[in-house]
Amino acid sequence: MDNDPAKPVCVVIGAGEGVGQAVARAFAADGHPVCVTRRARNLAQLDALIDGIRGAGGQAHAFGVDARSEQETVALFDRIEREIGPIGVVVFNIGANVQFGIRETTARVFTKVWEMACFAGFLAGREAARVMVPRGAGTILFTGATASVRGREGFAAFAAAKHGLRALAQSMARELGPQGVHVAHVICDGSIDGVFIRERVGDTTDLLRDDAILKPDDIAQAYLWLHRQPRSAWSHEIDLRPWREQW
Repeated sequence: MDNDPAKPVCVVIGAGEGVGQAVARAFAADGHPVCVTRRARNLAQLDALIDGIRGAGGQAHAFGVDARSEQETVALFDRIEREIGPIGVVVFNIGANVQFGIRETTARVFTKVWEMACFAGFLAGREAARVMVPRGAGTILFTGATASVRGREGFAAFAAAKHGLRALAQSMARELGPQGVHVAHVICDGSIDGVFIRERVGDTTDLLRDDAILKPDDIAQAYLWLHRQPRSAWSHEIDLRPWREQW
């Protein structure tokens, strides 16, 4: 890895196995110091990621943060700016995918899903804007899903939260784009290879061979591409899906 002191810090909120960790590796390989977060109780699960990035010569730091907490999120951004460097990329990647029929969806479930997939995105986006706008530069990327654009039976809570996150991203893009901050909402419209899908379908070898599911490393490269775009291209919504579904 080629560490470039001119490249800003990349913060990944929700660095679970799959897209979040792939994004961290991609930006670290491009020379960015990376800061990754998970809930404090899951912090140990980031050890292999951090060790791998550092072993390849990159910079990586892990933080145990509840992204739904305003206090913890504010403190996270302040600490990174103070101790590691200026934040130039923020990737919000919390999923919160659950499936309940509407009659079985409790107020607690609906509220928790919204807090994780929408409210936490607001907190991350606001704090990113707070440090980026004064510098007139930065990239904020939100991971969306099929549920960002259409609801489905059994996914009322998830779809409501993801629709809200998409609206947040659209509003931020129009507000922050003219100020030099690039905001993009990325719709990952398809199953993504990882722990979640393997628990449901088992071996994914055939699906990967046929390009029938999305690959985290490919998604990460799309995120890196978005960050590299000229600032004049400030409002993006891209749709990532398996090629045979797209074409």
